[in-house]
Amino acid sequence: MRHGNKVNHLGRKTGHRRAMLSNMACSLIEHKKINTTVAKAKALKLFVEPLITKAKTDSTHSRRVVFSYLQSKEAVTELFREVAAKVANRPGGYTRILKTGNRIGDNAEMCMIELVDFNENMLKDVKKKATTTRRKKSTGTKKAESTVTESKDVVENKSEQADSTQEDIKE
Repeated sequence: MRHGNKVNHLGRKTGHRRAMLSNMACSLIEHKKINTTVAKAKALKLFVEPLITKAKTDSTHSRRVVFSYLQSKEAVTELFREVAAKVANRPGGYTRILKTGNRIGDNAEMCMIELVDFNENMLKDVKKKATTTRRKKSTGTKKAESTVTESKDVVENKSEQADSTQEDIKE
């Protein structure tokens, strides 16, 4: 029984699993998105998000801690320079998992995992949504008041037109 064991072992021994997650995290940091299975993506999300949080504070200690997980100098420098600068004010949720369907060979559920702040298409949609404002639904009383005032305006306009036509007739 696996009471309280929340780690998905992915059918691998501990060393193999850590090496695989390290390689996938390096690829994700360098390419900003990768295609993989849903199970691996969920495990990768748990692996890489604390590293991105650690990268927000650029100190020697945090660099060494992140390097002990990733084992790649290029990935560490990329993480601390570009990725940490973009996610500096984000409180969490640095990755997004988008399901893409099933793999042809073994029907495994596939997905694309990406860094949230690096997808330009999604950022355009977010900017469009941010410019719109939310308005309250108007109640029936305001509509009734506006129709009453409009009808008064129409009556006044008609009386003015009648007055002007009567003046034209007199002339």
